[in-house]
Amino acid sequence: MTQYYLKRTVNQSFDETVARITEELKKEGFGILTEIDMQATLKKKLDVDIHPYKILGACNPPFAFNAIQTESHIGLLLPCNVILQDAGDGKTEVAAIDPVASMSRVDNPALEPMAWEVRAKLQRAIEGV
Repeated sequence: MTQYYLKRTVNQSFDETVARITEELKKEGFGILTEIDMQATLKKKLDVDIHPYKILGACNPPFAFNAIQTESHIGLLLPCNVILQDAGDGKTEVAAIDPVASMSRVDNPALEPMAWEVRAKLQRAIEGV
């Protein structure tokens, strides 16, 4: 199976990692459009307990605009999801969708260069945490 995400585990608290990845994404031109606290949502809806887990919907407007101009249904794959989850022992895993893998499902070669650029930006953000 092809890996569909980029990831890194860091020796930082969950909350510190959320703040750091948000800042690193900002440096790469991304804003956070959505933030889903899965731990709180699943507790409220199902009364189950899971470890801290957040999904951030990150968007780089120039790339989103170009992608939508290139492929009108690409919004189904946007924004770029970034997840954070408690890895135990004071560690946090941060992972992002690999846009090269996700865009490969779309039969439009014009998206490939954009996917590689976005991948590089997400990878730098993760490495910067």
